[in-house]
Amino acid sequence: MQKVQVDVAELQIGMYVADLDRPWRETPFLFQGFEIRTQEEIDALRRYCRTVQVLLRDPERSGALPRKSAVPGYFSSEIMSPRQQALRIEQEMFKLNNHPTARSLYEDITTLEEEVQGAAEIYDEARVLLNEAMADARFGRSLNVPGVKRLVGGMVESILRNPDALTCFAQLKNKDDYTAMHSLRAAVLALVFGRQLGMPREQLLVLGLGALLQDVGKSKLPSELLNKPDALTAEENRLMKQHVNFSIEIVSAAPNVPSAALEVVSNHHERYDGSGYLKGLRGDDIGVLGAIGAIVDQYDAMTSERPYRMPVAAHAVLKQMYEWRGRLFHPEMVEKFIQCLGIYPIGSIVQLNTGEVAVVATMNRKQRLKPRVVLVRKPDMTPYTDRPLVNMVERRTPEGRTCEIEHVLEPAAVGIDPAQYLPIQIRLSAA
Repeated sequence: MQKVQVDVAELQIGMYVADLDRPWRETPFLFQGFEIRTQEEIDALRRYCRTVQVLLRDPERSGALPRKSAVPGYFSSEIMSPRQQALRIEQEMFKLNNHPTARSLYEDITTLEEEVQGAAEIYDEARVLLNEAMADARFGRSLNVPGVKRLVGGMVESILRNPDALTCFAQLKNKDDYTAMHSLRAAVLALVFGRQLGMPREQLLVLGLGALLQDVGKSKLPSELLNKPDALTAEENRLMKQHVNFSIEIVSAAPNVPSAALEVVSNHHERYDGSGYLKGLRGDDIGVLGAIGAIVDQYDAMTSERPYRMPVAAHAVLKQMYEWRGRLFHPEMVEKFIQCLGIYPIGSIVQLNTGEVAVVATMNRKQRLKPRVVLVRKPDMTPYTDRPLVNMVERRTPEGRTCEIEHVLEPAAVGIDPAQYLPIQIRLSAA
């Protein structure tokens, strides 16, 4: 694809702006590359620029342009490359996190440092209780519902005080213990999301209970199927889907489980367009709790290592889910989930405009693009030995500029396990 320089006076709706005559960060267009869709965007470009670079259609490509313009051959989003589409998504996600969100009913009342010890105890208890629940289900014993409810109550209270501590523990992933820990991570994510949505405590307890038990039916499946390193056959995939039926049977037979919790269990594999299972529900028929269950289940599955693939960076998963909104997932719920986690979720590996590499450690719920980070590598890529935890709001570059995140890095590409750099590791080592 070719680019041509165009005077801003000649810009029209439908042209694809690939570059500016000044740095992108000095303009309202904070991510490179976008299609002009409104007159307001043209007016903004004229205020900030004299010329821009516009993508030309490949002259060898056949077919007419989706839109006509005064300058023939300009690219439109309908024939954008995957890279350009990714940039568009990135820009829209950035806007989601750059605008104020509705005020949550809950305010942080503890810091991460104050909350981490209690969260560690909850996390340890949860690992034991979930493995016991899977064993009970496997051998036909009744679930320890009072114990699970007590655990969920502790999770709710910790997350209401400060959600970052348990979110940090959810980054501790072991591919050999995936099923039980996936349920725990899904429950943490669901409760953090529910807190952001302002759900009352009673509803959070039901949501957490359903998310924690959503995959208990996998205890009925062969371990070689759950841990198969290759793609499943059609018959194996059919059998895998049966775990939802098994989970419904197990949870329905357990005493004193609210019926609303079953919405998470039964609907967490349903999809907004009706392409999911078990019932092929679509749209609002999935329910709010079911929609939350579906989003957090997909997010954790994609960000976790499996026998057949490496984990995907959280930032990339959110971009993919944003692209799926309105098709696989409820569009507004996806946007609210991204606002909840931020486009740089806890555990993300990022490169700052100082040149340093860092791991996102805690959210800044007032300025979501300015989290607290643990510095891992210096600008020359030598490691920090003291792992300083810094606030990006207060940090400045050597030139005195505001500290900003420039890139998200894949863990495998930089050889960093982000969980090893989160502040909880200090407390775990001392325990």
